[in-house]
Amino acid sequence: MQAAFFYDYPPGDGDVYGQGRRERLEEIVSLYPHVVRGNNFDDHADSLRDVEVIFATWGMPNLSDAQLGRMPNLEAVFYAAGNVKAFAQQLIDHDILLVSAWAINAIPVAEMALAQVLLSCRGYYRAMRRFSDNHDGNQAKSFNRTGVFGETVGLIGMGMIGKRLAKHLQDFNFKVIANDPFLSEEQASDLGVERVSLEDLFRRSHIVSNHIPDIPSTKNVLTGSQFESMREGATFINTGRGAQIAEPDLIRALKDRPDLTALLDVTYPEPPPDDSELWTLPNVWISPHVGGSVGDEVVRMADCAIEEFIAWESGKPLRYQVTREVLATMG
Repeated sequence: MQAAFFYDYPPGDGDVYGQGRRERLEEIVSLYPHVVRGNNFDDHADSLRDVEVIFATWGMPNLSDAQLGRMPNLEAVFYAAGNVKAFAQQLIDHDILLVSAWAINAIPVAEMALAQVLLSCRGYYRAMRRFSDNHDGNQAKSFNRTGVFGETVGLIGMGMIGKRLAKHLQDFNFKVIANDPFLSEEQASDLGVERVSLEDLFRRSHIVSNHIPDIPSTKNVLTGSQFESMREGATFINTGRGAQIAEPDLIRALKDRPDLTALLDVTYPEPPPDDSELWTLPNVWISPHVGGSVGDEVVRMADCAIEEFIAWESGKPLRYQVTREVLATMG
């Protein structure tokens, strides 16, 4: 089977098809020797007519009708990364199979959120801020630090990341509550979580973690009344997307409630404007969208793409196909 690599991502994120993955592909497909990118497609187009399969990752170009027309034998794209919204619709419209490793990229995001939950329950971020201000250790931690055992964590959105995080949290004896309109009672029971309203989740949780999909209907769905209702010393974690947050409301709540903490790996826009108060509020910690796969983790996504290709070629069921319906709910 004729195959080619399509991707373009910055150095420093790890080689997705490294550590023997490229060599493994060369054993099972006839692999075009060059990496195709959005800015060099025309240079390679004549050699891509026989390509049947694309193996891609970050930087997969959104192929136009004309470009797809120059690959008349293309049947499938296996994407070794997560979000496919930038290019998926065109492929689906042309009846080209699309598979994404979004479930694999959920692993490190859930792990990062877990780490932030555990640290937040110890009052880590709030104590660090106070310690930096006054250098008095006893005073810095002289607030109600709840600890982990039996504490309540609220998960907004129970997709791949939310479900994985819920399973992690069970190992630490957390009480996990969740809000997701697509989560059934049976699924909630299997995950060991309690379904609650969004308002109830914010009121009850010591930690609130956002994992809502980034779709038009969820824009600005998290607003001021919810943030203002949070418990004393609560933490809001966002490793999902920034557009779901009404950021002026969040900023106002954080100014009014210095006991609250916000840990934001994503914002909208990303990064925030230079004059945004998110940069200067003492109870906000912004990280530069580091939740996804990095370093040695990235090859897991290639493993997923390769295993899905083998299943597809063998006529076996796929786990991670992106259909039109799946795309409509993906973040």
